[in-house]
Amino acid sequence: MLASGGLKRIGVRTDYVVFSVAAAAVALIVVWGLAAPDNLDSSTGKALSWLVTDLGWLFVLSASGFVLFSLWLAFSRFGHIPLGKDGEKSEFRTVSWIAMMFSAGMGIGLMFFGVAEPLAHYVTPPPGSDGGIGTAMATTMFHWSLHPWAMYAVVGLSIAYGSYRKGRKQLFSSAFIPLLGRRAEGPIGKFIDVLAIFATLFGTAASLGLGALQIGSGFQVVGWMSEVSTFLLVAIVALLTLAFVASAVSGVAKGIQWLSNTNMVLAVVLALFVFVVGPTVLILNLLPTTIGAYAAELAQMSARTGASSDPATGEWLSSWTIFYWAWWISWTPFVGMFLARISRGRTIRQFVFGVILVPSAVSLVWFAIFGGAGIGEQRDGIDLAGQDTQEGQLFGLLDHLPLTGITTVLVMVLVAIFFVSGADAASMVMGTLSQRGSLDPQRWVVVFWGSLTGGVAALILWTGGDTALDGLQTMTIIAAAPFVIVMIGLCVSLYKDLSRDPIVVDAREMRRELRKAVAKRRRSPSSVKNRRGGSGSAPAG
Repeated sequence: MLASGGLKRIGVRTDYVVFSVAAAAVALIVVWGLAAPDNLDSSTGKALSWLVTDLGWLFVLSASGFVLFSLWLAFSRFGHIPLGKDGEKSEFRTVSWIAMMFSAGMGIGLMFFGVAEPLAHYVTPPPGSDGGIGTAMATTMFHWSLHPWAMYAVVGLSIAYGSYRKGRKQLFSSAFIPLLGRRAEGPIGKFIDVLAIFATLFGTAASLGLGALQIGSGFQVVGWMSEVSTFLLVAIVALLTLAFVASAVSGVAKGIQWLSNTNMVLAVVLALFVFVVGPTVLILNLLPTTIGAYAAELAQMSARTGASSDPATGEWLSSWTIFYWAWWISWTPFVGMFLARISRGRTIRQFVFGVILVPSAVSLVWFAIFGGAGIGEQRDGIDLAGQDTQEGQLFGLLDHLPLTGITTVLVMVLVAIFFVSGADAASMVMGTLSQRGSLDPQRWVVVFWGSLTGGVAALILWTGGDTALDGLQTMTIIAAAPFVIVMIGLCVSLYKDLSRDPIVVDAREMRRELRKAVAKRRRSPSSVKNRRGGSGSAPAG
């Protein structure tokens, strides 16, 4: 850690096994992608098809299980246990805490899919559903609210509790000590940490490439250029990489917190603008409609698998729900560890409510505004759903509202900052995993992983474009699929840990002593005499 006065870090050691194996694995995949992008795309596509077809049931069951487990922890006797020492205060203000976790969790995803997903489900309803705007909004909320954030909560809780309450290293592997004992520090634990770095880097690199593509589309919309060249996309990647590496080196308390707060303000401005100048009444009506439809259809959506009805259901699930669950799980190493990093001093109940309920409420408002505006324009005869790309649908929406040039630039700035605030958090997490759980990894490690992330995105865009990016996205999901089993193990390990917490043990002992005292009092002569009517004399009066 950094001592006061800017002294050098003391005791920060790099785990060169984790560092070297992760870097070598990344290099091998990059070489494969550069040398044979079509082969990479084909191979990973087949693997993903098998994954969602044969293991879809596991994703469906586990996703709902994480929601139930997280909420149970919050409402159970474990809820008041702090993620830190007794009486320790929270490290960050609540507003900054919420802004940081939201930017890291899925902020950039909301920019991509805020218009596109509700519109897609409205135009082409899920198989077996009645269709309509209620179903479209409920399906979108199902993919973006309780379930994904519960996945993040499981990982964040496990790591934060072990680090701040038990004094363990902030590593994925350390969260398995209650379950595996010292074996968690051996080859098994190192493999888990390598897998976490691997998934984090490629997930971040793929998002960087997609972010560059969306910013490039914005350049075309505002008329700055008629066609976006590959050189421009690579330049955008280079600038974003420089920005998030600089932010990551400055630390969580400076760069990441400032960027997240700025992004939250800009996102609110954009949402208020669309709400005011867009179909305001439709958006207001969508809020209760979405809540009601989501509550009514939650059980059915949670249990839907490929065996539910006709074959079209399985194909739809592969493209949407199961794909989403796999994608969110692939992001849990990075987002979960970052949530743990910023949540010191919160209680388990505060953590769960903050991580699950607050982002779900924000997602509800966001999709009601942008999804409602998109569906409103579609109803008015503007074919937003016919746009070539999903990111183009957001720009297409803004193109039919006032101040198009200004709002388009604002969207590009938001995409850039959302990515920078998420990518610098990813660089910090990879540095932490490389340096034995240090909360303040050395700058050279953070710079290395951040630069490698940007380099991977730039090389893939330069050589393979969209095809290679699709292959990397798919490969990220495949590589992170084992985290379903890892996360189930985390739940078991966390429960064992919490059951032995001093607060829980003390409360258990107090209840035991109270039961003994009550039993003893009942067996005392005076108590027996009272139960038998005292001395036997008749009551007075």
